Parts: sequence; structure tokens; C-alpha cells
Amino acid sequence: MDPRDELLRLENQLCFAIVTAARNVVSIYRPILEPLGLTHPQYLVMLALWESAPRSLGELAEELAMEPATLSPLVKRLEAQGRVTRTRRAADERVLEIGLTDDGRALRTQALSVPEQVMAHVGMDAAQLAAVRDGLAPFAGRRSP
Repeated sequence: MDPRDELLRLENQLCFAIVTAARNVVSIYRPILEPLGLTHPQYLVMLALWESAPRSLGELAEELAMEPATLSPLVKRLEAQGRVTRTRRAADERVLEIGLTDDGRALRTQALSVPEQVMAHVGMDAAQLAAVRDGLAPFAGRRSP
């Protein structure tokens, strides 16, 4: 047997490990986010907006590494839930600005427990999770913080 055959085993593939881990991590978040009425992608949108709002749809899409066409329906659902606003920028009506409603800002208080619940579920503390996150930075197309 050629020793390179071992390199082609599914279990030895970095891509498979990352995809499987991502799927499993999202499944951890699902029941934690359900009481907040958020899906995992919606949670990511809200996290970005809690850091800085309002933002243009393009800025938000870039921050989240998503295509604007993918992000737009997520934002529309959040608007329908009363959590965000979508308005045209006065200085340039081509730009769609996404802001937070009072309910959207209030949801942040409820979300404060999400990281703790995730840590409890995976049995890791904040430093351990940060080490895993930082280890993934070369694959995420971003620098670690």
C-alpha cells in the first residue's frame, strides 16, 4: 500500500474535520438560541449590530463574511420580528442601513447568557474557546483578535 493512501482517508482530511465541527457547533447553539427566537445566522447578525449599529447591508455582509443576497432575507426576517430596522441612507439612497430597534437592543441582555451556556455545554472555559477560535483564524480568512 502506498503511504500516501493514508493521506486520502476521510478521517485525515482537515476540510472534513472543520465542516463536521462547524455543524456540531451550530447544533449546540440551536437550543440555546431558540428561547431568544433566533437562528444561528440571525444571532451572528445581532452580534455584529450590538457591536456597531446602524451599518450598511454591505458593511454587515463583509463583517459576517456573507454575500449581501444571502444576508438580506435574514435581515428582513429580523425586521419582521421587530428587532432591526432597514432604512435608506439619507446621503445615498442606494445604501440600505440596518439598525436596531428597542426590542433588538433589549435582546442583548438576554443573549448575555449564551456564551456561558455554550461553554458549559462543551466543558471549556473562555480561554480554551479563545485558543480554539484563534487556531482557526488562518482558515477563517481573518486575523485573530
